[in-house]
Amino acid sequence: MKSVVALLLLVFVPIVASAATPREAAQAARTWRTAHEREIVAELTSLLALPNLASDATNIERNAQAIVAMLARRGITANVLRIDGVPPLIVADVNAPHATTTIGFYAHYDGQPVDATQWRNAPWQPVLRDANGHDVANADKLDPEWRVYARSASDDKGSIVGMLAALDALRAAKLAPSVNLKFVFEGEEEAGSPNLGRYLAEHARELAVDAWMICDGPVHQSRRMQVLFGARGTTDLELTVYGPARPLHSGHYGNWAPNPIVMLAELLAQMRDSDGRILIPGFYDDVRPLTDVEKEALARAPNPDDQLRAELALGRTEGDGKKLNELVLQPALNLRGFVAGHVGAQASNTIVTDASASIDFRLVPDETPESVRARVEQFLVSKGWFLVRDTPDAATRAAHPRVVKLAWGAGYPPARTAMDLPLSRRVLDVIAAGRGEAPVALPTIGGSVPMYLFQGAAHKPAIVIPIANHDNNQHAANENLRLQNLWDGIEVYASLFAGLR
Repeated sequence: MKSVVALLLLVFVPIVASAATPREAAQAARTWRTAHEREIVAELTSLLALPNLASDATNIERNAQAIVAMLARRGITANVLRIDGVPPLIVADVNAPHATTTIGFYAHYDGQPVDATQWRNAPWQPVLRDANGHDVANADKLDPEWRVYARSASDDKGSIVGMLAALDALRAAKLAPSVNLKFVFEGEEEAGSPNLGRYLAEHARELAVDAWMICDGPVHQSRRMQVLFGARGTTDLELTVYGPARPLHSGHYGNWAPNPIVMLAELLAQMRDSDGRILIPGFYDDVRPLTDVEKEALARAPNPDDQLRAELALGRTEGDGKKLNELVLQPALNLRGFVAGHVGAQASNTIVTDASASIDFRLVPDETPESVRARVEQFLVSKGWFLVRDTPDAATRAAHPRVVKLAWGAGYPPARTAMDLPLSRRVLDVIAAGRGEAPVALPTIGGSVPMYLFQGAAHKPAIVIPIANHDNNQHAANENLRLQNLWDGIEVYASLFAGLR
């Protein structure tokens, strides 16, 4: 890291900067990046070495201070916003000469929980591997197909390092941003951003912008850059059903005592069919129809289905013949996990006492977590289930033939920005000019980010600008970031910094 610090101190002496076109900014970023690839990767791996679960207060603070130090090395003073017991929100401003527009660039520095037994390397010990999966060390030159493996390499620390490297490149080339830049880095996005709304409300002045660029998520499966104008909302449900008060011998009591595994399997099959269609009455009633502009964008987007079927060894796909690009514009019910009894060598001839499932719902405009919860609970009652919020006692279980415990997560609603706004068109034009190729434009990302908070009551534009590779094992073991995606991201960020108005 000493070489990185020395390099940045040299780059960021005060200079007189000039304006640049998106293409000039991208070329400057490529030239600078080519000369400094090892320093960029070193800074990324240093940040990735810090465990970053939002619930780990000690290490999340280490992450925040590391990012503050990264900004300070560039001569940028960070404003660390705090709420007691909550990961800090890092805010940093880079003002442009004579600019009257401020664009917020958001990313998050926390990551998903890990099961270290599923990783080839320890999750927070970054490893560089070649295209064949072999560890790489001390190579003379970095191959763009190599990947950095670590938790949050692609989701979302790579974006943070990419944005700062883009600043490095512009300043080294004496090129100025065309707008005021406000960097906002959150520490609990993977925990559902439960306090981001408070930060935005309590620090409205420090967080005031004219529009937001949300730098999260993967590029298109074709490896083309993509721009997304919406994000699905989410809510989750932990669901438990009950059988006998104690485990029973299946020979003595089978076909007499209800089996909770069977009960739960039947219930889940009533909620969602094998083609992905949600069977809960009224679930699609609130879905907002696509606009003509959104339909046109969908028609222009490349179809990745055949490629993905081969890549993922899928003999079939869900959706009743619809394409992936279409299906992410619809609500979804995903079964995250199912726990009951045992299998294999631990299996026993037993009727178990309970069975649990974990479900996540993806929501689209104009659904809300509240409307989804109401419909799900109405559906359960209509099927004869007695709803409880806490573990039921014996009297409650004996009084009702079907008892289900529900534990809802907080969740948040979906959001979408109009694709025909002047800023929306400008973002697409800037990236196309910088890349020499139009990005894929789609109305909504399949995943969920709290875009609705950024839009707020004023409905400010919020646009998703992802850079990670689509096959990055996001949220899973062996998460990775392909180097070429990081290099491309640096150029895209530089184009946006220089080309937005």
